[in-house]
Amino acid sequence: MAERPARRPRKPHSAQVVRTERLTPHMQRVVLGGEELAGFAADTCTDHYVKLLFPPAEGVTYPEPFDMERIREELPREEWPVTRTYTVRAFDPESLELTLDFVVHGDEGLAGPWAARVQPGETVRFMGPGGAYAPDLSADWHLFVGDESALPAIARSLESLPQGTVAHAFVEVSGPEEEQKIDSDVEVVWLHRGDRPVGELLAEAVRALEFPEGRMHAFVHGEAHFVKELRQLLRVELQIPREDLSISGYWRLGHNEDGWQASKREWNARVEAEQEGASAA
Repeated sequence: MAERPARRPRKPHSAQVVRTERLTPHMQRVVLGGEELAGFAADTCTDHYVKLLFPPAEGVTYPEPFDMERIREELPREEWPVTRTYTVRAFDPESLELTLDFVVHGDEGLAGPWAARVQPGETVRFMGPGGAYAPDLSADWHLFVGDESALPAIARSLESLPQGTVAHAFVEVSGPEEEQKIDSDVEVVWLHRGDRPVGELLAEAVRALEFPEGRMHAFVHGEAHFVKELRQLLRVELQIPREDLSISGYWRLGHNEDGWQASKREWNARVEAEQEGASAA
């Protein structure tokens, strides 16, 4: 059997912060730019994402030029960069500007506080882009469901739809002050969570929706528990074909990204097995 060619190491992108903007009390926009983005492309998926690379602690410095292979070879694992995943809200290949939106809850987490304090001129490194979803324009109608973590991808998806496309969009945020302007003729239903559990309103809204006739193409992302409930509805109860669904937990209550990513594959496999079993019963 022929030997597999060695996997070529992925080279991180490098960019500089151009400007920042507080969109809502808990959503911060960071725009990156620079000539090194000339090789970046994010025009095939509306859920394109990048993985930002953060030093795990103050005082950790990396070799220049920045080289992930050298870092892994020369530094202990606890000093390797920590990754945080964020959706590409927009990318302009002419101005070479990459826009990312961050949910900020004070000093909680890593990327949110960074986005709130970062200054123009600072260098940012990241991997990507990844991504797998774009609205299938051959579908009869579209469904978009998500919390704040999915809002950038939902907004970008809605803005990509031709005018007059039939679509239902439900976005859950903490309150009316977190609503955003989206450049689309689709009317977004904003659900204000208040003190209720994340995603509970979304599950109720989708269950109450009178589905239009025809083939649906759906994008359902956010906190893992409500995504699990809506997967049960769409895949098991309504028998929507797998290929017509983009549905996954972006995060899980009680877990940071490292913990969630470590357990996500097992969680998804268990959920799928449970629900497929129920469907076959």
